[in-house]
Amino acid sequence: MWEPSINGFKGWLQVEKSLSPNTVAAYLRDVRSLQQFTRDEHNGASPKRIERSHLEAFIAWLNKRGASERSQARTLSGIRSFFNYLVMENERDDDPTELLEGPKLSRKLPRFLTVDEIDRLFSTVDLSKDEGTRNRAMLEVLYSCGLRVTELIELRLSNLHLEIEFVRVTGKGNKERLVPIGASAIKHLKLYLEGARVHNQLQHGHEDYVFVGKRGKRLSRVTVFTMIKDLAKKANIRKAISPHTFRHSFATHLLEGGADLRAIQQMLGHESITTTEIYTHLDREYLRQTIEQFHPRYRV
Repeated sequence: MWEPSINGFKGWLQVEKSLSPNTVAAYLRDVRSLQQFTRDEHNGASPKRIERSHLEAFIAWLNKRGASERSQARTLSGIRSFFNYLVMENERDDDPTELLEGPKLSRKLPRFLTVDEIDRLFSTVDLSKDEGTRNRAMLEVLYSCGLRVTELIELRLSNLHLEIEFVRVTGKGNKERLVPIGASAIKHLKLYLEGARVHNQLQHGHEDYVFVGKRGKRLSRVTVFTMIKDLAKKANIRKAISPHTFRHSFATHLLEGGADLRAIQQMLGHESITTTEIYTHLDREYLRQTIEQFHPRYRV
């Protein structure tokens, strides 16, 4: 029934698609949701017997359970991958998701920090403590390189090439890219590596990770989220921010400064330029707000 197909799908995502553990887990949750739906509503129909009408009812079921349109669209992405896998493995002759229409999503402009807000947040870090030295280095690297939080916590000493001002980053799908790193980030990274990090008793298997905790193990995503939330509160920044906010700020500030969109795409590790283009919309909105605020005859 379901288990052999789900187990095979998991292996395909891990080995052939080389997706991150977090993405694999999310896709498996999507399929489990569909499995639960068929168990509750269709007497446990097997993956081979699912039809488009079942999937349309599944979308309605998700909506009834309070899932947002964005959440529904994300779930359908996992379901589409699942049936794509079944067709590739000849477990099905057709793909029931082929003509399936999901919810129409409006693209939200990403939230970012101004340069002043970045400075204010950085200044709240207590550099007299080892933990503060580490946290400042993490923030500097996030903002200087535009990293995802997973890329930050997975960063290795062996991937730092500070003498040529580059870091090697392993992104989605295990794809590697070289990203420039600025002088401020290098300065605080060296302060951390030569000081606070040396004081940690590193655990076996964690020796090559750049950012480690008091117990000598690689930091978790939750630790980084919590740290940023606490610092934002101290800096009196009322925006809801996360590690990804620094990635958005990185791209936005580069674009505002005149950087080429293709260069930003490469540094962010976006597979498609379309993903990066959202920052052009953000820049237009910023320009509109600027002229509205400062031009004497914009509003007559």
